[in-house]
Parts: sequence; C-alpha cells; structure tokens
Amino acid sequence: MTTEVASGGALLSIAARAIRTGFDSTPPSEPDLGECPAGLLEPAASFVTLTSRPLGLRGCRGMLEARRPLAADVWHNARASAFDDPRFPAVTREELADLDLEVSVLGSLEPLMVRTEDELRQVLVPGTDGVVLSWRGRRATFLPKVWDMLPTADLFMAQLKLKAGLPARFWAVDVEVSRYRVRSVRADLATLS
Repeated sequence: MTTEVASGGALLSIAARAIRTGFDSTPPSEPDLGECPAGLLEPAASFVTLTSRPLGLRGCRGMLEARRPLAADVWHNARASAFDDPRFPAVTREELADLDLEVSVLGSLEPLMVRTEDELRQVLVPGTDGVVLSWRGRRATFLPKVWDMLPTADLFMAQLKLKAGLPARFWAVDVEVSRYRVRSVRADLATLS
C-alpha cells in the first residue's frame, strides 16, 4: 500500500467519522490529531462532497486556502457538507447507506494572468483544472469534476459566473481567475468505519 493510498483511506475515515458522530448528543468538535498519519497534520485545503445515489449532489463544502491541518480541514468540511450546506437540508441518519463520500485535497492556487475570456479558455485544461473566479467581493469555484457536467470552457465559465452572482456573459478587466489541481478519493460511506 502506498502512502498516498493510506492517506486517502485515512481522509475518508476521518470524513465518515465526522459525519457519523454529528448525530451524537455531544459530538466531538475535532478529530484526534494524535491518531493521524504525519502527512495529514500539515496545513492543506480540502472539499468534501456527498452524493446521494438516488438524488445526486447532497452537500459540498470546503476551503480554498490552507488554514489548518488537513485532517482537521476534512473533519470540518465533512460536517459542513452533511449538516450546513445552505442548499440542502441536513443529512439524516437514514440517508447514510445511500451516500458516496469524496474528499478532494487542493493544490496551491495558480493565478492566471489573462486579459480576456478568450485567453482564459485557451489556458484552461478541462477535466483537470479547478477554477476560482473573483470580482469585487464576489467569488465562486468549481472543482475539476464539474467538467463532467459542463464539458466546454464556455459552459463551465458561464455557470461559474452565475454561481458568483454575475451574468453568464460577464467579463471585466479586473476579474481575477486562479486554477488549482486536486487529488481526490471516493468511497461508499456505508463501507467506511
């Protein structure tokens, strides 16, 4: 077993435990970092996505910047994805058997120095790049897996702008765009301890 596979399994276990203990009368607020592999103690940013097999997306929350140890970031994002995604009601205990869990660890943000949206479309790598779009206090991101649903740069960027509260055809000279790569692991939540 490689270190990356072991770390991925540990991240999935941390996320699953965070969700399951969220139903306890006094849930723990953090994972026990003393039990974590050393690589999970380094600051890193992550997203945790929950997908219901019958319904589709059920929750997705995360951080774009590394602000805490990766194990703690995954713990908090798993809890937020299950219980605090404003787009969905909180996950119920009965749903757990039908949920897939995905943990995405983000690489560093790479600012893209583009002047036009045409230049941006030329440098994006569909299926690989996660994208952050910012403009005057508005900000939105799509993880790389969103390319599966929005396979062209035109569709991807139009929807990202709408997510940021901007018109689909919007562009301004002071728009800021960054990209990032992710390492993701996924499992059926019911199979995780």
